[in-house]
Amino acid sequence: MRTTLALLLTPPLLAMAACGSDDAPTTAADPAATTPAAASTPRPEAVPAADGRVRTVDLATVMDTGEGAPELCLGPVAESWPPQCGGPALVDWDWGAMQGVFERSGKTRWGMFAVGGTWDGTALTVTDAVPAALYDAAVAESEPPLPAPARALSEEELAAVQADVQDLPGAQGAYVGDGRVSVDVTYDDGSLQAWADEAHGAGVVVVRSLLVDA
Repeated sequence: MRTTLALLLTPPLLAMAACGSDDAPTTAADPAATTPAAASTPRPEAVPAADGRVRTVDLATVMDTGEGAPELCLGPVAESWPPQCGGPALVDWDWGAMQGVFERSGKTRWGMFAVGGTWDGTALTVTDAVPAALYDAAVAESEPPLPAPARALSEEELAAVQADVQDLPGAQGAYVGDGRVSVDVTYDDGSLQAWADEAHGAGVVVVRSLLVDA
């Protein structure tokens, strides 16, 4: 009797399940249509090295706390006294050749310089340095216009992209603006930008290298 009753109830239940709202879509939405495909190129895990000579894209702070090698601060600098910052180690840095163009507090020395040298992915071996007082900003290359993003993203999607790229190798910070995400990195030989284009769409992420090929 119990089995018979169950069989009698089954068809109406199936009919109710089949009768949906007239406004409901007839096909399921494809999540892949609104989100970028995963990049086939593996996510970079280390800051690239440069084949030739590089230079800072602008003036940067050289910080020497007296403990270890001087460092090239490519990211934010804390406005304390003395200032506080960190970055890649500088090899062959000579304070003796910089007399009168740096500041000192105790054993800490620092100054603003445009620095050139060779980059191995972790340290910059210095070949030349121009102090801020002698630096001509007019000779710095102007940045090319940014490409239009390949797709329009909502604020939530841009925030997700920002979270994805802010820990790229050598990242100094990522920020959202003008419908895209910009991320500053220590050095990019093109591989970081290529990965970002594949992962998120061309022009959605702009990778700005703070060391550029000279």
